[in-house]
Amino acid sequence: MDFPDEWTQEEYLINKQRLEKEGVKVLLIDTILSPIERADSVVYNPYELKQEPKGSVFVFYCDTGKATLNRLKEFKEKFPDYICISLKGGRGYWRKNMTVTDDQ
Repeated sequence: MDFPDEWTQEEYLINKQRLEKEGVKVLLIDTILSPIERADSVVYNPYELKQEPKGSVFVFYCDTGKATLNRLKEFKEKFPDYICISLKGGRGYWRKNMTVTDDQ
């Protein structure tokens, strides 16, 4: 599967659900030390991220999505064994009540 550089929140939620059913771990990575309410995220720590299973998907976020998109090349070089994606709109566009169902 080809992965884009960015996912919207909806794409993140749908793809996380689908990929995890296939055994692929998907992590939402906090690069600004500001957790998203009602979202399961981990703080950006390169050492700990490299302990995750190879092939995992890392979805990086900041406040607006611009900084993580600009740094995406750096993330891809730092984590060549992983899929790196930026969360479009970042923390500012996250809708805490958005959910997805199995049929989406």
